Amino acid sequence: MTSQLNVDTIVDKAGSGGSNVKMANTSTYVGEGGSGTQNTVQGLAKGWSNFDQRTSLSVTDSFNLSSQTDVAAGNIAITMANNMSDGGYVVSGTTQYIDGTENDLIAIMGLRRGVAKTSSGYETMVSSVMWSATGGVDIDSIMTVVHGDLA
Repeated sequence: MTSQLNVDTIVDKAGSGGSNVKMANTSTYVGEGGSGTQNTVQGLAKGWSNFDQRTSLSVTDSFNLSSQTDVAAGNIAITMANNMSDGGYVVSGTTQYIDGTENDLIAIMGLRRGVAKTSSGYETMVSSVMWSATGGVDIDSIMTVVHGDLA
């Protein structure tokens, strides 16, 4: 027998308005237009970061980030606060470089060649596709997002 709960608002027992909702990793929802069911937990980003590496390595904002290390020009080693289940997760990202002129840099961000992702972190590499710079390039904003399974 299935049951259904219809409510407008969920609040904590004290009535303060906050709530902690816990879902099992098998929780599902119905997709847009009733297109099928999707796993709620698998669809969530497990971490993201936004770094300014151009002047000094500073974190603009992040989620599930433990630490970051400026390895070299355009290269940041990122350690996550909560490990992934293995190195099979996906990292995607983009960059932004603004110097106030028409010389704004077009760059690509990828994972550092020759350095495998681990359950606890990964390394980014930013390279220029507009300038003839050799090696990596420090950028105003290096933005990454991680999808996969937490440990």
